[in-house]
Parts: sequence; C-alpha cells; structure tokens
Amino acid sequence: MTSDASLLPRIAVIGCGGTISTLSSGPFDYLDYPESGTKLSAEEVIAHMPQLGVLARLEPLPFREIGSSKMAPQDWCELTATITQALAEDPELAGVVVLHGTATLEETAYFLDLTLDTDRPVVVVGAQRPLHTVGSDAIANAAAAVRVAAAAQSRGRGVLVVLNDEIHAARDVTKGSTYRVHAFASGVYGPLGVVDADRVVFMRRSERRRPRGLFAVSADTALPRVDVLYACAGVDGTFVRASLAAGARGLVSAGFAPGMTAPREREALNVAARQGVAIVQCSRVGAGRVARRQVLRRDGWIAGDDLTPQKARVLLMLGLTKTSDPETLQRYFEDY
Repeated sequence: MTSDASLLPRIAVIGCGGTISTLSSGPFDYLDYPESGTKLSAEEVIAHMPQLGVLARLEPLPFREIGSSKMAPQDWCELTATITQALAEDPELAGVVVLHGTATLEETAYFLDLTLDTDRPVVVVGAQRPLHTVGSDAIANAAAAVRVAAAAQSRGRGVLVVLNDEIHAARDVTKGSTYRVHAFASGVYGPLGVVDADRVVFMRRSERRRPRGLFAVSADTALPRVDVLYACAGVDGTFVRASLAAGARGLVSAGFAPGMTAPREREALNVAARQGVAIVQCSRVGAGRVARRQVLRRDGWIAGDDLTPQKARVLLMLGLTKTSDPETLQRYFEDY
C-alpha cells in the first residue's frame, strides 16, 4: 500500500442501509438488529471502518439508510440517478461502492447493471452480520468491495457484487442462505473472480450484453407495475386477477420446472396475455433455463431464460418502458 494518501484512488461510497451499515444492540445480536439496531449513514460507516483508509480515499455520497426489505423501484431509479450524477461530475472517481442490505441486494445490483452507462466499476456489497458482532463480515466485505472498485481490471465488467471474498456478476448472483456468511453464489456459473490477500483476481467474464443506455432512467421515472406469481400445486387464477385489478402491466410466473404452471392459473394468465399484459415464464427452482417452447410462443408469452423470477421482474419493468411487443421483450431476455 502507498504511504502517500494523495496517491490512493478515490472511491465514492453510497449508503443504502442494511446489515453492513447497522450497529447491533450487542455482540451476539444476529437476529433482532433490524428492529433494535442503529442504522448508519455512509459517512458514519466509513468512520467505523478506519482500516479502509489505507486502500482508498473514501468519499461518502448521501442517499438514505433503510432496510433492504424497504427498497422499492422508485429507490432504484433514484440510486441510478445519484450514481450517474456523481460519475458525470467527477471524472476522477475510480469507482463507486454501494452499501446495501442483503435481502434485495441482487435486485438492486441487476437494476443498476441494466440502467447505468459507465465503464467505471460500481460494486454492491452487503454483510450477513452487523458491525461489532462477534464474527462480523461487514469490514472484510467492505474492504474487498473497495479493492475491487479501485482495481483497473474491474472496469468494463458491469455492476459487480462482492461478498465473502468473491466477485459476482450482478445478473448471475443470488442469495441462497438466510444467515450464513457464504450466502451469495452464482449458480452453475460461479464467481467472476476472487479478492485474495495480495490482489484482485478475475477468472472469467460474463458474455451477456449490456444495454448501455437503452434503459435510461431518471430519479422520477415511474416504472410499470410487474408482479411475481409463485406456482404451487393446485394454484388458480386468484392472484392473477388481483394483480390485474391492481394495474399490473406485466406478470412473472415463478413456475414449476422447466417452466409451466397449474392449469387454472395458466388459463387466467392467458386471459391477461390477450388483454396485452406481458407474461414471463420463469422457474421457481433457482437454476436452469426456461426455453421458449412452442406453447409459450403460441400464446405470446416470454421465456425468462435463466433469470430468477425476481430478476425477471426487474428486466420486465424496464423492458415495458420501451415496448409491449412480446418478440422484442423476448430479445431483451435473451440478450441481457
């Protein structure tokens, strides 16, 4: 590490709350801290992690400190706008680190990946255990995220997610455990790289395209309502009709593998499709592609490829800001 702080890269740090930004009520408070703990701003988090000062010059950007279960599409739009403005106003920033709760981290990261138009690294990071608890991963994860954001080889790889010394593509990563520190993984693809003690190591690159400005949003962009419907044995059309009544323009079926739902729900979804509502068929199992079988093509449904239902919802929301044509929406799911 350089001894001259002025030579260190400058990294913007945005605080969105979450476990990584929370002081627990005690050293063994692993459960109740979301309600009883103290949420810190990005500036306060940096003050509680003075170790990071040897890695980069950290510059806090104000946002809002909320639990990630409270994150909503409007917050995503405002976060994209905040990052876009910061990068535009300061071309010397090496990268951005977003502190985020783990509950919806993967959705926020994918939204940013689809909406940001930059080659500079944007790294989303969280923690499974709050600051100052025994065995907390907060400082270690934050340090790894800063190192990745500052690394020249991170440029041009889209939005990255860093936890447990692993670097993941925003599109691929998902949370797979409620409490374990190794909660995040990228399914059959695996991480893009790792953060080792001596250097940041990338081992692969995602071949998926990046929209690069196609899904531009502003802080006040109003995204269309899209709901996710979870399939289970004997499910009917009740939730389909409720979503339509609430004004949904798109529906994602978290269906049985390899991509189907129960007959009565399918009937209701076909009614919605004939009314112009976009229907995306995904799978609830968490791995594997949903291909566009003949029945999906015939009924004008979109195959969700290998996206999880929650990420398919993100892409469909943005896709519907551009078009309602099922064939164009299908290309988005194949490309991004």
